[in-house]
Amino acid sequence: MTSVTVYDGNDTIGGNKIYIEEKGEGLFLDFGMNFKKYGEFFQEYISPRKPRGIHDLIHLNLIPKLNIYRTDLIPTDLNVSSFPTKNINGLLLSHAHMDHCGNIGLLKPDFPIIASPFTIMLLKAMLDTSSAMLGSDVVYYSLKRQKGDGKVLEPIRYQDYGRDFICTEPYSESFLDFFSKSIKSRTKLEKGHLSTLTDYSSNFEIRSFEVDHSIFGATAYIISGDNTIAYTGDFRLHGRKGKKSEEFIKKAKDASILIIEGTRAGKDTLNESEDIVYENCLKASEDAKGLIIADFTARNFERMDTFNSIAKKIGRTLVITPKDAYLLNSLEKADGIDRIKDLLVYRELTSKKRGWEEFLRTQEKTINYISPEAIKKDPDQFMICFSLFDIKHLLDIKPGKGMYIYSSSEAFEEESEFDFIKLNNWLKYFNFEIIGFEVVEEGGKIKPKFSEGFHASGHASKKDLKWAIETIDPDTIIPVHTDNPEWFRENFENTVLLKRGQRYP
Repeated sequence: MTSVTVYDGNDTIGGNKIYIEEKGEGLFLDFGMNFKKYGEFFQEYISPRKPRGIHDLIHLNLIPKLNIYRTDLIPTDLNVSSFPTKNINGLLLSHAHMDHCGNIGLLKPDFPIIASPFTIMLLKAMLDTSSAMLGSDVVYYSLKRQKGDGKVLEPIRYQDYGRDFICTEPYSESFLDFFSKSIKSRTKLEKGHLSTLTDYSSNFEIRSFEVDHSIFGATAYIISGDNTIAYTGDFRLHGRKGKKSEEFIKKAKDASILIIEGTRAGKDTLNESEDIVYENCLKASEDAKGLIIADFTARNFERMDTFNSIAKKIGRTLVITPKDAYLLNSLEKADGIDRIKDLLVYRELTSKKRGWEEFLRTQEKTINYISPEAIKKDPDQFMICFSLFDIKHLLDIKPGKGMYIYSSSEAFEEESEFDFIKLNNWLKYFNFEIIGFEVVEEGGKIKPKFSEGFHASGHASKKDLKWAIETIDPDTIIPVHTDNPEWFRENFENTVLLKRGQRYP
């Protein structure tokens, strides 16, 4: 019989760590960072201490107490020998959002990661362009060595090690080349092994299905053994690839166990779609004077496509950041589509050359840069993709006026609300009209208030969750990725609510 253990994500949105096992062999379904639980202890300037490896995460119960972690991340004052071991034969990754993949880098590299081509390329590009948080170094990592008495760990420089990946679809030579290449100066990469799902040997039969979400490459899985398990990952039906989600749901019909996300199980169903977002953002943009800023969730390239279409419609050119250009170039390795050729890339004023940007510019393709001075000279010609973290570049552009369109999720925590107050200060300073949110006073507090119609969630509505469950008609429903698991029990009597670390059956 197949068993399911939910180690995390049972009562929070994100942090999925699900283990399925049969005949002594197991698979993990995602191994993400639980932002809610991390947020109880850490914030922007207080983070887990890298020189202590997994010590902090184990003691704060932020990762399961299992003997499955890289030995080089275990300091001498942390004994994991009494923790249970697992015979892990693979990890099925649903997509490249940190709440699903952000702790994979902590795991032993003894088993392959199964993921879609888009997901693998995004993971590689994300790691190339950023300083890895503890656990987010998924595609490759550097070993640590013990210093002194072994309580402190230090990195071994100039040598990275790649993990083994299994791609759910065939891949190209350029895909393999990018996967295997280090863009770090003086650093060698001992590349991981890359193969396809057809070459994978396991007691489980694994089928992968593209689903609609707010990131390219989102994948659901059907795993068959003594029982058949359907795992949705994150999905929705109201995006441009909603039909893909429907196809998976119909293929999963009569699965014994359905492990389903429930991000919006506690929220009212809204009339939303990417088409509605397009129409509302287009209408706002048509009236804009000066520079337009489009702000949307990181790596939501479907939304970027929406704004590119709007920019073309109103006679503007879309401008993206160098990091987004690098990520888009990685997507081309997966499907051969050049998404950069008609876009401009903002030339940031920086004193240091970034290796990944030099690699993109000198070895990959011609980049059409635009300077802040050029945007300032003719701001009505451009729409630029900036987030709060890019807004400081307005000090170089020095726009006299403009329009800012917020096209992302609402702030659900007080700390995030503070970010919007800061953002509002920046935009007011540069005389920008703000679309998508406003800052108001409620109950003596200053807080953001959001407008409907400028964002479509990456997650299924309550109505669509019901349709998916009724269509699949499983024997058992196990909700994850939700802060309202009770909704499932109230609506479906075959729901099983698992506590953290609890096994079913």
